[in-house]
Amino acid sequence: MKDLDVKQTMQDIGARAKAAAADLAFASAERKYAALISAADAVWKRRDDIIAANAKDLDYGREKGLSPAMMDRLMLDETRIRSIVDGLRTVAEQKDPVGEVIAEWDMPSGLHIRRVRTPLGVIGVIYESRPNVTADAGALCLKSGNAAILRGGSESYHSSTAIHACLVEGLNAAGLPEDAIQLVPTRDREAVSEMLTMVEYIDVIVPRGGKGLVGLVQREARVPVFAHLEGICHIYVDATADPAMAVEIVLNAKTRRTGICGAMECLLIDQKFYSEHGGLLIEALQTAGVEVRGDQTLAKLPGVVSAQPDDYGKEFLDMICAAKLVDGVDAAIDHIRKYGSNHTDAIIADDQQAANHFFERLDSAILMHNASTQFADGGEFGMGAEIGIATGKMHARGPVGAEQLTSFKYLVEGKGATRP
Repeated sequence: MKDLDVKQTMQDIGARAKAAAADLAFASAERKYAALISAADAVWKRRDDIIAANAKDLDYGREKGLSPAMMDRLMLDETRIRSIVDGLRTVAEQKDPVGEVIAEWDMPSGLHIRRVRTPLGVIGVIYESRPNVTADAGALCLKSGNAAILRGGSESYHSSTAIHACLVEGLNAAGLPEDAIQLVPTRDREAVSEMLTMVEYIDVIVPRGGKGLVGLVQREARVPVFAHLEGICHIYVDATADPAMAVEIVLNAKTRRTGICGAMECLLIDQKFYSEHGGLLIEALQTAGVEVRGDQTLAKLPGVVSAQPDDYGKEFLDMICAAKLVDGVDAAIDHIRKYGSNHTDAIIADDQQAANHFFERLDSAILMHNASTQFADGGEFGMGAEIGIATGKMHARGPVGAEQLTSFKYLVEGKGATRP
């Protein structure tokens, strides 16, 4: 498309999304449920077509030289498609948040006041690589009564298009407007720039991707943004940690899937734990194929690479991990405050007081005790799916599900009340 065509196309998409959002705001819970169940059925029915489309994207990714971790993000197989189907069904089964009474009270003036959940309107989602986000974002926006404009990464173009067609099939089956979930039909990056300035049509932008994408959105957006910053996730292994548990959690957090935002990127080991157990954790990571970049002491261990200053505070998204010895929980907290991204940080400890201190003194969106950071996921939080992990402090934090995609309004009733 030429620039003028992209601009006109995006304006048309925006206008249609705004009109659809007006209808969705009062769509019944039953129709939204029916749309999501029908979409789930369509995804499973068309799984062979989706996998064939994904094969084209994988070829494109290889041509672009994507890393193994990014290729893993991009890849769909029958197991992952089953997860997409399960996510759609889980979101469908959730309580509809629209119209929920958050609080209500009476005033001496005779007014009865209710604060109720209401959709945000039109949500623009800009994401990279992972085609499952098409289903997650579309489902959550629909459940919360919002219209969605989805702009997937160029790498996942064919997969996202195939999944989007299933969502549209669900909308049609339930008698809801097709424009409720729209996919930007071009890889042209000009479409992203247009979305960021469409204040008359889009109510909030959700960027889901790497530091480059999120930074671009935050710099250029005139539309409000739910920031999903990089996942520089830390695990602190306390002196009281059970060594077998620590090995199991650390390995899962780093190696289960290296390309997701909940992957551990930095391991902090208490000096006393290291004195007692030596390089147990480092050796376990190395045996699993992880390159460990350690501080001066850890770099003396066989095979450990000497860490450079920028290795701390870095999102590797690969089989690479920074590591450092720290003197107690407060030193770990200081390191995380300096280098973390307020995404997800964990402590492994038998000492509950140490865990409580860690929870109290850090303000990451998600804090964990004796659990892998890979649980930083809306599905694992019972939300069915997520539109992203919000690391900012305004409106939504942590996994953004259907409830977090609502605002509220006040409904005020009187019996002829007048103000003196």
